[in-house]
Amino acid sequence: MAIDAAALTRALDWNGLDRIAEPLASTVRGAYESQGTVGQQVKDLVHGVWLGHPLHPVLTDIPVGAWTVALALDTVAADDPGMRRAARLAIGVGLLGAVGAAVTGLTDWVETGGRSRRLGLIHGLLNVAATGLMAASWLERGNGGRSAGVASAWAGYLVAAGSAYLGGELVFGRRIGVTHAAVEEPEEFSEVARSSDLAEGSMKRVRKDDVDALLVRQGGKVRALAHSCAHMGGPLSEGTLKDGSVVCPWHGSEFSLDDGRVLRGPATQPQPRFEVRERDGAVEIKATD
Repeated sequence: MAIDAAALTRALDWNGLDRIAEPLASTVRGAYESQGTVGQQVKDLVHGVWLGHPLHPVLTDIPVGAWTVALALDTVAADDPGMRRAARLAIGVGLLGAVGAAVTGLTDWVETGGRSRRLGLIHGLLNVAATGLMAASWLERGNGGRSAGVASAWAGYLVAAGSAYLGGELVFGRRIGVTHAAVEEPEEFSEVARSSDLAEGSMKRVRKDDVDALLVRQGGKVRALAHSCAHMGGPLSEGTLKDGSVVCPWHGSEFSLDDGRVLRGPATQPQPRFEVRERDGAVEIKATD
């Protein structure tokens, strides 16, 4: 499918999209926040914290797969009433999956900004259009309008394909939904700071060669995590230190200092951690086994 890259670039630079994106993002975020702790738990569930990576791409397979089956049945068994019913059923399954994909995608999209948010908005609007066309196809088929139903399904499928291209750009071009905490880890213990530079109850960013780490001294123990937040690369050293955890200043992801696991999203991947030891007045870190 040909995509006009120049037109897409112009669209992403158009601030007018923000007049739709910002109120929508605020509304979705407010809906979760208004429910307090329960809202945060539901939000983490929808993000896919429990899964270890975003839930959205898992659910997008349902409508794409179901609608592909429907169109295949339309093509090879057009005169078989049973196959026609099966095609309509497949479209219905895809519509149910599209609802789940929309909820998870919208929740992930709220935590983006700038050009990525605008691209995500276009991606979402195309998905809404594709789902609307598929819903029309399902209704037409139920009312005996098979030809119109097939035409709507093909139109919806083509729109969904264009949207899928933009989804790929979000993931692979803009790294939305993939970890931003990849680190070069030393294989042997390497000094990164002096013990005297890290006071009790404090955290400090340290960089040496390719290593970029967050050191935290709490309860007399030093722990080390990758400095860039796994969600979108936020600087953890500028975040909030809590008892046993650190909160990213950008989107509020919270990670355990002990093992890097996600305590609160939107991050879904754990924060990489280092082994730490103190020796001869130096703080040394190395890759975990």
